Amino acid sequence: MNPPYNNVLEQPTAGYLAVDAPGSGFFESLSVAKGRKAALTLDDGTVFEGLSVGKASEAEGEVIFITAMSGYQEVLTDPSYHGQIVVFTTAHVGNYGTNPRVDQAAAVQAAGAIFHELWQPGVTHWLNEKTLPDYMDFNGLGCLTGVDTRALTLHIRTYGARNGWIGPMIDPEAAKARALKVIPMTGRDLALEVTCQARYQLEARPLPEVTGRPMKVAVLDFGIKNAILDNLRAQNLNLTVWPANTGADDFMAEKPEGLFLANGPGDPEACDYAVKAVKATLGKIPIFGICLGHQIMGLAAGGRTYKLPFGHHGLNHPVKDSKTGRIWLTSQNHGFCVDPDSLPANVTPTHMNLNDDTLEGLEWRDLPAFSVQFHPEASPGPHDAHGLFKRFRALLEAFHA
Repeated sequence: MNPPYNNVLEQPTAGYLAVDAPGSGFFESLSVAKGRKAALTLDDGTVFEGLSVGKASEAEGEVIFITAMSGYQEVLTDPSYHGQIVVFTTAHVGNYGTNPRVDQAAAVQAAGAIFHELWQPGVTHWLNEKTLPDYMDFNGLGCLTGVDTRALTLHIRTYGARNGWIGPMIDPEAAKARALKVIPMTGRDLALEVTCQARYQLEARPLPEVTGRPMKVAVLDFGIKNAILDNLRAQNLNLTVWPANTGADDFMAEKPEGLFLANGPGDPEACDYAVKAVKATLGKIPIFGICLGHQIMGLAAGGRTYKLPFGHHGLNHPVKDSKTGRIWLTSQNHGFCVDPDSLPANVTPTHMNLNDDTLEGLEWRDLPAFSVQFHPEASPGPHDAHGLFKRFRALLEAFHA
């Protein structure tokens, strides 16, 4: 099946995309007044000028845009953005500063960040510990501010997500050569770059309304967010978190009552080890997957995945529950999708994206397994789909009754 939509219209013309230059008044209006002149160069030769902020002067990766107006710290620390340069479409970013309570991993995970206006002065939020520029500098994240992010976003929407390089102003052809050296996302296994290095355990922290005994769940970590771990523990689940390439025999030897498949970056088809582990586990215990975990479940069912033109990255994507007709606003971050036409008859699509009719969820008719492409844990984003964690708990209880 071809993607349900394809708005990659034509190859762009190489060259500079004009933006205001320093001295014209545009850069002087920025909240970060000082910075080195730098640029983002895409692999098609298009250049977007700006100012480099912080010690890290270079970054490279797949350039994508996110439409979220808040939650920038959660985005930058989400392992699913590993290997990507994130373009923030909102006009100014950093208003409320940063604090470690909302980090989704131990360190910044995005390869780089691009802003129209990076806000530094006047942060008064009571939880603020560092301004966003200081936070990125501390974490060694290369970023560019003063960029015409509206033009950059339209470029990505027209021609698709492209690889790019953030660096000092050099010869355009030399900069394009740097961008062309970036490894394409298709075929790239990034889960092994962000997974834990050894198994570890987390005890349940149940919400007051959660009844029933604690249950044991194995978690395959492809780049799991802290918010997902918190939501699983809130359902009175004791977690054993395993490296991404752990075989089914290893985690099943500890007799878990369920298996959770995490989010993560990269091409799902490159995670053949995970697909093998899921195939060996289906039907033995209940399985729940989110994002990359959902894609791996689709592959384990015998389906196919494909790359979206510019992916889904934002906090307001409408998704329809095929059973109830209910519409959820969801948090999303993915560049690949499961082809629903490739799934066998015993696997049913459960959710569809109303923006482009792409698959957002599936379940087995005859086995205790389901998954969603979007992020019910939010962080950032709406909480419409939080109930899916309760559904997993109910599935575990029913299976082990």
